[in-house]
Amino acid sequence: MTATITPNPEIVAFADPTIAAIERIFACLDGLDAEGLNWRPPAPQTNSLYVLAFHTMGSAEASIIGELGGEPVERDRDAEFTASGDSRAPLDARWRALEPRLRATLNRLTAADMERTVHHRRFGAMSGRTYLILSAQHPVEHAGHAELTRDLLKAARA
Repeated sequence: MTATITPNPEIVAFADPTIAAIERIFACLDGLDAEGLNWRPPAPQTNSLYVLAFHTMGSAEASIIGELGGEPVERDRDAEFTASGDSRAPLDARWRALEPRLRATLNRLTAADMERTVHHRRFGAMSGRTYLILSAQHPVEHAGHAELTRDLLKAARA
């Protein structure tokens, strides 16, 4: 007999907002050509919509699947900020593969995972719960960046 794992409601509550934030970024890519996908606002240290989508997926994979889920994840964070592409197709393909893995990982995390100590690359040691909260906030912040970048692109093209 196989035991059924009931997802922890506290943890699952982070799944939909995290996924929705990444999908907000993808909505900003709609109808863009290569120039639009790779356009950066004329301000220091801004990112293109392509970079924002690529980086946010990399971060979610590394934090949720890697750090919290304990699966090996290879990531070159610095390279995420130089990503570019001629179309959104590679981003869409990556998201179609990543989204169910994020949900599956979040569904299998336990209350014990929320209590164990994990390491954040910038903030150091913290509880899994705190790490999950940070991991859910990150795509929301970048969704806002993406929406502003899209609006600035529209204004620049007007």
